[in-house]
Formats: sequence, C-alpha cells, structure tokens
Amino acid sequence: MITKRIIPCLDVRDGRVVKGVNFEGVSDVSNPVELAKLYSDSGADELVFYDITASFEGRALFTDILKEVARKIFIPLTVGGGINTLEDFDRVLKCGADKVSVNSGAIKNPQLIYDAAKRYGDQCVVISADVKRVDGVFRVFAKGGRENTGMEAVEWIKRCVANGAGEVVLNSIDTDGVKKGFDLEMLDAVCNAVSVPVIASGGAGGIGDFVELFKKVPKVDAGLAASIFHFGEVAINDLKKELRANGIDMRL
Repeated sequence: MITKRIIPCLDVRDGRVVKGVNFEGVSDVSNPVELAKLYSDSGADELVFYDITASFEGRALFTDILKEVARKIFIPLTVGGGINTLEDFDRVLKCGADKVSVNSGAIKNPQLIYDAAKRYGDQCVVISADVKRVDGVFRVFAKGGRENTGMEAVEWIKRCVANGAGEVVLNSIDTDGVKKGFDLEMLDAVCNAVSVPVIASGGAGGIGDFVELFKKVPKVDAGLAASIFHFGEVAINDLKKELRANGIDMRL
C-alpha cells in the first residue's frame, strides 16, 4: 500500500502567510519561516509554498523568504507563484525548492511544462490547477482564481501530464476555506483521468474530512490544507494517527 501524505500549505503575500475563503477575503496569519519550521518538526510529509499574488502582480517570487524557509525545513518543498519561464524554475530550485508548481505560466505557455520536464525531470514539475464549476462544468481559473480561462479542467490537466507534469495539485475554488470537506467529485474525476500523484486541496475542516477523502477517493495521494493547521485546529501528528487507526497508511 502506498503511504498517503499530509501537506500544509503556506500562501504568502507581502512576506506573510495569509488565508482566505473561496480565494477571497484574505487575512494575515503568521511568519512563513516560523510556520514552515513548525510543520517540518511536527510530522508534515511535505510543504507547499505559494507566493499567491506574484502572477497577478506580474513579478518574480519572493526568493529571500524562500531561501530562509528551505534552510529551516527537512521535508520536500514545492514552490509556486509567478513561474513563467525556465529561468523561474532555475531560480526557485536554486533557492532550495525540490519541486516547482506552475499554474498561470503553463496556461500562458503550455510548452513550459514540456521544456521544464525535459530539463529538470517530470518529478520536479507540478501542475497546480485552480478549478471552479461554471454552469456545471469544471473550468480552469488563472491569476490566483481571478480569471476564467474557459478551459475544461480535466482535459487541461490530462494535457499537462502528457507534456511531463509529474504531479497534480487540484485546488477546488468551490470548497477553498469553506471547511466542509474536500471536493470529492472533482478529485475523483481527475484521479481517474491521470496516472500521476494527485494532491487534494481546498475544503478541509477537520480530521474526518481527511478520513473521508482517502476512503472515498482511494486514488488520491495526498491531502493539502492551510487554515486548520495554521490556527491549531488540527495537529498533524493527531491527524496521521487517526488516519492510520482508520486503516490509511501513514508515515508517523
């Protein structure tokens, strides 16, 4: 049985960790370096670091904070935000990232995934898809969930994986920050369409939501969350123990 992963997510804006609901109403949470170290020390399997306004503001990702985060943690680090070129991949990897997450940059230039996978390997390239239902259809959104691309999400993700993306982070805008559970329907559709690891993002409100995720969508590889960890509502170690007690293989 493949071990499932628990991944906290740091959404960083202006050098601070922030959190919103449905990608809106963002509020300040903490210092990213301190929070990253806490998660690394408390049993997280990986960490995701997003510079959430880099693409929208058309600038490069905060590399000084990223370097500090990478120095403090001892778990794999995925980094995204404002990744538009191979040079951006290079810069982020040199700052200590293990994997690079691309979203808006791949929408603007789908060739970027192919070129990055060829240069750095599939395992290094993560497609992060912000997806929302529009008239009952899963649509891909760009620029931090601000812009509807009109593209059907499952086909877009399949295309990215065919181009060399080695992992998928599926962010459901519909369930983001709502804390009523992961978007199981959306996750099931994507997990059945691709053969690479899929990370569920958006909607975790408690331990039961993770149990439900891994039981009902067994093909999903990892659960990602932010606010329930940031605000101390769920301790990662407690979560992993409960998941294991429910027959879900975890690294404790």
